[in-house]
Amino acid sequence: MFSRLWQVNWVFVLLVCALAGVGYIALYSAGGGSARAFAQPQLLRFGFGLPMMIGVALISPRLLRLLSVPIYLGAIALLVLVLKMGHVGKGAERWINLGGFQFQPSEFAKIALVLALATWFQRVSRRKLGNPLQLLIPAALTLLPVVLILKEPNLGTAVIVGVIGASLIFAAGMRWWQIILLVAPIPFMGHFVYDHLHDYQKARIDTFLHPEHDPLGAGYNILQSKIALGSGGMWGEGYLHGSQGQLNFLPEKQTDFIFTMIGEEWGYAGGLTVIILLSLVTLAGMLMSLRCRSRFGRLLALGISMDFFLYCAVNLSMVMGAIPVGGVPLPLISYGGSAMLTMMFGFGLLLSTWVHRDDPDTPRNSQGSGYS
Repeated sequence: MFSRLWQVNWVFVLLVCALAGVGYIALYSAGGGSARAFAQPQLLRFGFGLPMMIGVALISPRLLRLLSVPIYLGAIALLVLVLKMGHVGKGAERWINLGGFQFQPSEFAKIALVLALATWFQRVSRRKLGNPLQLLIPAALTLLPVVLILKEPNLGTAVIVGVIGASLIFAAGMRWWQIILLVAPIPFMGHFVYDHLHDYQKARIDTFLHPEHDPLGAGYNILQSKIALGSGGMWGEGYLHGSQGQLNFLPEKQTDFIFTMIGEEWGYAGGLTVIILLSLVTLAGMLMSLRCRSRFGRLLALGISMDFFLYCAVNLSMVMGAIPVGGVPLPLISYGGSAMLTMMFGFGLLLSTWVHRDDPDTPRNSQGSGYS
């Protein structure tokens, strides 16, 4: 096992550490120049997550496939548990208390779904996927956590889970005509979905369209975010000198709107640097996916990379006012234990596909030879 340690993609590990470093610097500022509030706890979590990530990277794909079913079932059980005895925060039940640690099962459910779908498609050939009945099980595997997460309610994460599942189904060999059949009803479901949203979710959509109608209420967050980003200019107002952030006009500056604080203090140059770093992590994950010989490894790496990309895209779009505010953190930068540790576990799975990239699917799936 230790011989595999040298095969870890250490460039990727350095990129992850760089992201965590950006998070520490930003959270130190969010704490008003003190590490105790946000930066220090986040650093301790990363200190635990880093060796966990390396340890997971050494696990063989065969063992991961064996563990995929119990991991998925465990994630579903946690999602059910959070509905029964979850901790209520900001109008939603999304957390459960595990030994004094607030854990958000929906974060873990994304990784569990990727593992389950990668394992399923490793056993099914592309030729068989031409039969729509073969898509019933992966569709059910995807819809079950989506429905449970919607009931919390957590619309943002539910959408991300659904997109991850759809992406893996497409990458596994879904036919174009099947995609058209699935996508065609979506434009006609908009009014139905809107009517069944919670009041606060409807308010977020209305605020997104017209934030100026309630500048001190529902539209406050996004308007302050735009003001802070705009005030940063090219080079920013200076570290620890952002007016909106340091004077506490910027809401949730340590979580959802951490990128806004970076843009205010470091300007366009700092924001662009963070976006480039996030893009490099995503690109590295995609490239590792392409290098895997096994179908399981390719889909697993793709799913983890897609999860990271979607969280980055949604958070950045949200704070810039391009989409409604949805409570989605910026991976490894925003403050939060569940999101960070789950992402580190996912990165460990991603690194495992790289460490074992030359290992074919075992047993060799002759029916899957058409996948390339």
